[in-house]
Amino acid sequence: MSKVHFQELSELKELLASIEYSQLFVLTDENSKKHCYPLIKDYLEYHQVIEIASGEKHKTLDSCNLIWNALTMATADRKALLINLGGGVITDMGGFCAGTYKRGIRFINIPTTLLSQVDASVGAKTGIDFNGYKNHIGLFCEAEAVLINPVFHSTLPERQLKSGFAEMLKHGLIADKKHWENCIENGFMKISNELIQQSVKIKEKIVDADPTEKGLRKVLNFGHTIGHAIESHLLNTENELLHGEAIALGMIAEAYISKSKGFLAKDEYILIVGELRNFFKSPKIEKTSYMEIKRLCKQDKKNQNGEINMSLLKNIGQAVYDISVEEELIDHALAEIL
Repeated sequence: MSKVHFQELSELKELLASIEYSQLFVLTDENSKKHCYPLIKDYLEYHQVIEIASGEKHKTLDSCNLIWNALTMATADRKALLINLGGGVITDMGGFCAGTYKRGIRFINIPTTLLSQVDASVGAKTGIDFNGYKNHIGLFCEAEAVLINPVFHSTLPERQLKSGFAEMLKHGLIADKKHWENCIENGFMKISNELIQQSVKIKEKIVDADPTEKGLRKVLNFGHTIGHAIESHLLNTENELLHGEAIALGMIAEAYISKSKGFLAKDEYILIVGELRNFFKSPKIEKTSYMEIKRLCKQDKKNQNGEINMSLLKNIGQAVYDISVEEELIDHALAEIL
């Protein structure tokens, strides 16, 4: 697994000096180029910047073509090094493009959003959306290193912080009750570096035990079957959600399913839903959309043999995986949250 560094940005210069590379590239979007690139620019040797449009709607093959073409036009060879500077879209797509360009060049992730720091940039998953399906095309590809620093949080709007906070809450729900309690106590506006490190440690421990998601790593997908479906359904609409916002709704829905399946006690379900609703509100989704959301659930990567499989909660701090869920129960869960 790639090494995660909780360091000052100035140490980027030392990190790069330890890596032999022929050319250096920095992948950004217009937001990270404006707000974050100036914070690292002085620590880089000669490099070229590749800029793509921001947002989930641009996490597509078209954007990959732009990246691959920029590398090709610069005659980047297989010893080139790509720095992915941005949120989850940048680290997911940048890692995918690096992993496939000339059968693989190395890359470093410098996640600039709370979400990408605790989730997207860690764990070697890379990929893009395809035909409306979230992360449908991708590969497991390790970053050379991941550099995390909270200094970037000052560049983020409140909504982005809350989105990342959802994944931290998830880490507590699936693996560490104390972490869940600490996150709830602090709230998303008082996220300490210690809490961020704890979230990363939880994910790293699970990924180390199951790097390619054959079993245990699936618990990290709690909230994601329905959450991803809602996120994809609302993409490019006036009710479009950030990833963490959609996952929070997915966690409410899948906590309901956990209770309905007899895994999660009612009192814990009520506690979880109450806390999540304190931070995340449900968008307006008509019942006529339930069929489309279920259609998207059927494309989830955990599914097998035509069955929709989910990772569910046994209690706060423990999850189970590969649980088959009936479509009727998904209807009830959607009605519960929406």
